[in-house]
Amino acid sequence: MFNFFHIADNTFKESIREPIYFLMLLCGLILIGHFPSMALFVFSEQLKLVVDSSMATSMLFGLLAAVLCASHTVSREMRNGTVLLLMSKPVSRASFILAKIAGIVAASTLFTLICNLGAYVSVYIAVDQFRLDMTAYGMFFLVIGLACIIGMVGNFWKGSSFSAVATVALAVLMPLFVILCVTTKEHPALEMEDLSMALILIQLAVIAMSTLAVVFATRLDMVANLTLCSIFFFLGLISGYLFSRDTGSEVLNMIFGVFYAIVPNWQYFWLADAIAGNRPIPAEYVLWATGYVAIYVVICVMWALAIFQNKEIAGDIRQ
Repeated sequence: MFNFFHIADNTFKESIREPIYFLMLLCGLILIGHFPSMALFVFSEQLKLVVDSSMATSMLFGLLAAVLCASHTVSREMRNGTVLLLMSKPVSRASFILAKIAGIVAASTLFTLICNLGAYVSVYIAVDQFRLDMTAYGMFFLVIGLACIIGMVGNFWKGSSFSAVATVALAVLMPLFVILCVTTKEHPALEMEDLSMALILIQLAVIAMSTLAVVFATRLDMVANLTLCSIFFFLGLISGYLFSRDTGSEVLNMIFGVFYAIVPNWQYFWLADAIAGNRPIPAEYVLWATGYVAIYVVICVMWALAIFQNKEIAGDIRQ
């Protein structure tokens, strides 16, 4: 058990140390922060634009972050022989792959959480059709700049990873800024509880995608992993249309049913339309979605264990 937590902790730290991790996080936050300024190009739909765009950014960038983390900490370690070194110690293959999944899911969850907090703030920035809360707008980018300064100071004085320190700083500063907005700013014209539920669902979707990315990383390199995860992602967005319809053929219906079970339906986690229509998102729905993700994660974990158990690692043929 100690080895499991040690490998998971190292995987998480390695993921957030990667410069591309923070670069993608920075790009995602900058995009989310600028979405309210685009409200002039829509008519009375500024909140819908901000919510849709912010949620899409969190989900898409979360997918990319999951693939990159999985490739850097799983595929790369298999290529350079680090896995073989770990296998020479009292670390089982099951403990290794489970710890890798836990660490990568934690890093991807932190990534999406910070993006979702930024989406929460951007809703407060978009006051109405023709006016932005420039104070909140400026403070949003001030928080990002302050996190970068903290990262630079940590890197200069202690030699710490700039990406890791800046990410941790954002994880601390962004929730404080959200609390400040909630307590002092004008309340947006939508139910923030429902927005919170929708963002939790985005978080759950990224957890499922992170686990899937680790499964593919045990056999594929970064480009192939990203390609296959992207295919799963886009098929999942339209899986209800592709695989759940009646084709008139019993054989085709059975085949489509198998594909519908394998490919996760991301539409279950995309409720931006409900937010735009002021339709409530019950907590029971979030609980059912959590159960759906839990089952999918368990299946992916079993899949990863099965394909990694007999994989030859740098000449290692142990079962």
